[in-house]
Amino acid sequence: MNVKSFIKKYTMVIALVVVFIFFAIWTEQKLLLSQNLSNLLIQNSYVLVLACGMLMCILTGGNIDLSVGSTVCLIGAIAAQMLTKHNLNPIIVILLCLVFSCLIGMWQGFWIGYVHIPPFICTLAGMFLFRGFGRAILESKTIAIPQSEGSVGKKFLDIFTSYIDVPGLDHSWHINAEGKDVEVRLSALILGIIISVALIAVTVLKRVKKAKKGYKQESAISQFGKVLVIDALILAYTWKLSLYKGIPVMAIWVLAVVGIYAFITSKTAFGRHFYAVGGNEKATKLSGINTKMVYFMAYTSMSVLAGLSGLLVAARVGSVNGDTGNSFEMDAIGSCFIGGASAYGGSGTVGGVMVGAILLGVINQGMSIKGLDNNWQYVVKGGVLLVAVIFDVVSNKKTGKAG
Repeated sequence: MNVKSFIKKYTMVIALVVVFIFFAIWTEQKLLLSQNLSNLLIQNSYVLVLACGMLMCILTGGNIDLSVGSTVCLIGAIAAQMLTKHNLNPIIVILLCLVFSCLIGMWQGFWIGYVHIPPFICTLAGMFLFRGFGRAILESKTIAIPQSEGSVGKKFLDIFTSYIDVPGLDHSWHINAEGKDVEVRLSALILGIIISVALIAVTVLKRVKKAKKGYKQESAISQFGKVLVIDALILAYTWKLSLYKGIPVMAIWVLAVVGIYAFITSKTAFGRHFYAVGGNEKATKLSGINTKMVYFMAYTSMSVLAGLSGLLVAARVGSVNGDTGNSFEMDAIGSCFIGGASAYGGSGTVGGVMVGAILLGVINQGMSIKGLDNNWQYVVKGGVLLVAVIFDVVSNKKTGKAG
């Protein structure tokens, strides 16, 4: 692989590294503090989750869902009221909220997939509808989730915002780090080691399998080099997590969603249908694929993830109001396009989308640490998004116009 093709293939990864180094220097290494790196994941958990669902919509032809921020508000409002007014078991609350969000997605998926209402118009209507329903349920108030010990609200919060704590392992080692005495959570570091070893093992098995079948593959130096770089980053990050409370449970939720959607899009025939529809819908339909169902499932899954994000945000903030979820759809859309998803559909990966989401997260975190006005965050994110889409169009010689 020559330098030009390498840069083109890993443009956003290189951009992420450059941006991270820039903000690390600009914030006088405050960005590298364990608490800030832990918060980087927690504060952007909703973006990572929403971006997976938004990718499925974009793959079908550059379509988007404008209603996800309002769905986050509506589901958060329902959860908050069930916990405060009706004192329901948190597990039941979570299940009911996911069912409600699924019904919302099925509603929109039906109009888009089977009645052929343009996704932009349908989800724009949903953006107003669900925001209105959410504010009505909240009665235009801010509903705080109870946090007293033993309350259903506290149990709900613990499901999403607690940290993994292994007795006897996470309270037995202290070191001096970052200028203070720190209790090291060894479980985080051990998990990082397990994941790193697993990645190497999977890479070896894939190479052996391809070699037996005579398939062409990357050179061992190139492939294992990339794996070792990824392993080093995982170990560095889990080490930082071990210095601040350990692994947040919210990370488990995010990793589960990312893993499921990465598997669906890369390893299943159903996942390839989304790429096929975005590439050439008419040809896909003639090949026997139910394109209506593809649209239906794209928007159903998007709403389910929006519902899950509503629960994550409600738990992280500890309250819900009528403005909860504002502009969340823009963060999800931006993450997808910055991460390499085509503005015209048919291409994009979950891994790329995660890079885009983390890039936006680093920008937000770095500017917040420096105390810059929130308005500048919009300016920077808008600029980054525009550059990413221009790069996609120019580098792949695409055009939205005939001729």
